[in-house]
Amino acid sequence: MSVFESREFVSTDPCTGTVLWQGASGDVGAAVARAREALPGWALASQGDRIAVVRAFKAVVQDRAEAFSRLIASETGKPLWETKTEVASVAAKVDISIQAQAERAGSRTGEVGGVRQVLRHKPHGVLAVLGPYNFPAHLPNGHIVPALLAGNSIVFKPSELTPAVADFMADCWAAAGLPGGVLNIVHGGGETGRDLAAADIDGLLFTGSAHVGAALARQFAATPGKILALEMGGNNPLIVWDAAPDTLDAVAALVVQSAYLSAGQRCTCARRLIVRDGDEGPLLDRVTALIDRIIIGAPFDEPQPFIGPVIANRAADGLVAGAEALVARGARVIRRLDRLRPDRPFLTPGLFDVTGLSGLADAELFGPFLQMTRVADWDAAIAAANATRFGLSAGLIGGDAALYDRFWAAARAGVVNWNRPTNGAASNAPFGGIGLSGNHRPSAYYAADYSAWPVASLEADVPEGAIAVGLSA
Repeated sequence: MSVFESREFVSTDPCTGTVLWQGASGDVGAAVARAREALPGWALASQGDRIAVVRAFKAVVQDRAEAFSRLIASETGKPLWETKTEVASVAAKVDISIQAQAERAGSRTGEVGGVRQVLRHKPHGVLAVLGPYNFPAHLPNGHIVPALLAGNSIVFKPSELTPAVADFMADCWAAAGLPGGVLNIVHGGGETGRDLAAADIDGLLFTGSAHVGAALARQFAATPGKILALEMGGNNPLIVWDAAPDTLDAVAALVVQSAYLSAGQRCTCARRLIVRDGDEGPLLDRVTALIDRIIIGAPFDEPQPFIGPVIANRAADGLVAGAEALVARGARVIRRLDRLRPDRPFLTPGLFDVTGLSGLADAELFGPFLQMTRVADWDAAIAAANATRFGLSAGLIGGDAALYDRFWAAARAGVVNWNRPTNGAASNAPFGGIGLSGNHRPSAYYAADYSAWPVASLEADVPEGAIAVGLSA
């Protein structure tokens, strides 16, 4: 599909099927042109002026937090308690980004050999942002705020499953006084994303699947002058080892939170549970007891559910098929992954013992889907944890500081936690992975790094120069 073609599409509430948004795919060329036209004024604005706008955005988000949270809940199906934390993260990103900009991409002045040395940073120009559906506000906002602070203009293509949230966020930026054309929304599906990646942009900031990220990496290999920041998924391991018996209730809570929070639709969710063979019984008793108590429901239900549906029926169908294929290969079902309703994507959390099965797909099953492997010793546990092309998140529950040191040194992941969920990450730290999880452009606090490029200068107020050797008399 070319940038001049369009198609109508809709966004629906996954819990009810109610249409929340409908519209046509956008004109990529026109959006990029608007961003290109607005770029000089925004890039030349003072840092203080740009900071004032992003702080005004924070204030608007806080003022509209209830409506914002309810919209995210309606469009994603996530419980209201969780979408409130997402909106709070959107607001909190502003101050964190201002601090990161000053620390990692600000100006520095020094002296070398009696000459003034200055480090400054310049914006890349027009940056594309491709956002996901699981955190449709927080994750693209993690690219947008640092990029705007650096002086870039932006074309943002949200997931086609969450366009209403993107429009709401754009309205917040407009209310904050962001000049027209600096942030442009272009809606559409995968073809619109491909058009945007191929357009007259200066870089692309991506959060999404490894499949799409790999395609972008191949495309951008021919344009090394354009920045490409890839934040992708994970097939994340969680090892439970030498956990004291009196901590097993807490351990089980961490396992359940790691695997099933957001209905398993976090890139940092644990996908693989690794335990010592023979020690799993007491842990599984507690984990399954918690699974059986999980409330699955709609965002505004009372009492509030722990998880809602996955994003769409198509996603639910794929996860159920994945579970059935695993069972057909010999996996032991500890807890089934089932559809609660045939017409809506509510899923029960699945837990499967895959010990001894060979040739398992190294894939990110993006839902409430946990596979357990029993191993003989610690070396086998580490080998199982690292048996993946991904490298986003890894966790150890149990053990002592010495064991954690060994785990930290051996784990191939950008987020490594001890006695905490795999999906716990701090916004004031870098966030990213290796392998199929990213291209060494971590986001969160380090997003300032890929939002601007450094310029090193040697400067003097008057010309100072002489050639001391190699000239004839």
